[in-house]
Amino acid sequence: MEIQNVPIAKAEMMIRKPVAEVFEAFVNPAITTKFWFSKSIGRLEEGKQFRWDWEMYGVSTEGNVKAIEENKRILIEWLSYDDKITTVEWLFTARTVNETFVVVTEAGFRGNGDEIVKYALDSTGGFTLVLAGLKAFLEHNINLNLVSDKSPDNLVKH
Repeated sequence: MEIQNVPIAKAEMMIRKPVAEVFEAFVNPAITTKFWFSKSIGRLEEGKQFRWDWEMYGVSTEGNVKAIEENKRILIEWLSYDDKITTVEWLFTARTVNETFVVVTEAGFRGNGDEIVKYALDSTGGFTLVLAGLKAFLEHNINLNLVSDKSPDNLVKH
């Protein structure tokens, strides 16, 4: 079997909060660390580099912010699977004053067909967890620990 179209990862979720609050949750690491990564070198800003750490797993990634459209879009390039660069885009659509629909896509996976499919599936699942964690945190002020509980056997022992 040969892949005709390279798959992309896609996750989407309605967050019942204003678009500015949902957007801020992804550009401001003081908020993002409550539901996704554990450490960052700073706020996402267009043209700047970033580094995100998942200290519980002993891993990190780095990348570049390619575009920021306030309350509408974030586009980054980052080191993804097997240190290959992919792009991730967040789109924020205000449905009502207190409802924001978020779509996250990751594209640019490389490798053989089996690897590309695995990366796209893993990314889709990962971003689905991130959006679910964001929803619980923003709507109910609950940290579900989804990212750290996803792979408890891979947690770094302290």
